[in-house]
Amino acid sequence: MAAISATQVKELREKTGAGMMDCKKALAECEGDEQKATEWLRAKGLAKAAKKAGRATGEGLVGFAAKDGAAALVELMCETDFVARNESFQALAAKLAETVATAAPACAAGHELVHTASEECFLNVLVDGRPVQELVNDAISVLGENMQVGRLARLAPASTGGIGAYIHANGKIGVLVEVLCTKAETVATDAFKVLGKDLAMQVAAANPVCTTADQVPAELMERERAFCREQTLKEGKPENIVEKIVEGRMQKFFKEICLLEQPFIKDDKKSIKQLLAEAGKAMGDTLTLGCFVRLALGEGASE
Repeated sequence: MAAISATQVKELREKTGAGMMDCKKALAECEGDEQKATEWLRAKGLAKAAKKAGRATGEGLVGFAAKDGAAALVELMCETDFVARNESFQALAAKLAETVATAAPACAAGHELVHTASEECFLNVLVDGRPVQELVNDAISVLGENMQVGRLARLAPASTGGIGAYIHANGKIGVLVEVLCTKAETVATDAFKVLGKDLAMQVAAANPVCTTADQVPAELMERERAFCREQTLKEGKPENIVEKIVEGRMQKFFKEICLLEQPFIKDDKKSIKQLLAEAGKAMGDTLTLGCFVRLALGEGASE
């Protein structure tokens, strides 16, 4: 057969992202047929993926994308921070997030908002005609580390409103916050966009459990109330004021874990509830908070 040219190798490398030597070997094995060489490289990627599947994936990043009013986060895991900082790995995370935003797979929506990718769901979603799992396998072949898709989240406003988003500088935390309003024109203003980002930064930094006190899980509420009562009794407070002290401490607890009650990170003299009221008045609108979701890398991993 004819010798494999440098141009052929270069073109296959650009198409697949595989290393130069792998591309040259693939073309040689497939007698210069680019399509067969591409399949050869994909098969090799599958073999590499299977070989590396048991290796721990403690690093990675949270990919983000927004499309047509919806926004999505995808947790993409790898073995080392070196690979997490690789441009092609970051591009893959963004591509997967864009797919979640546009395709709206069932495993990325619903009451709990954050879901784990599964073989039956996101990993089989097609991206440019190929399943997500194949794209991940290709990346494993090129970058040489085990990779896994972790949790997914997608938000789209239930009514008039927008999604505030924030990705922490190192890509380890991603946040989406649904901000609702009554006027469609409000969403396009700079002030509304700044507010959305500020609220997402608040969630990233303060890590609230829920939006309001009535959303606090019953088990958490009971555990905290019992703790406050026990601490109050240990302090020797009179029986007749114990419950009053407990209620005061529970209110302080709500300010720590409920987003609307938390002090604003940029001005701790006002709560998020006050911030919303002030911002709405300035915009000539009424603003409310819908859902929020916070993905911190690795938090969803089983112990």
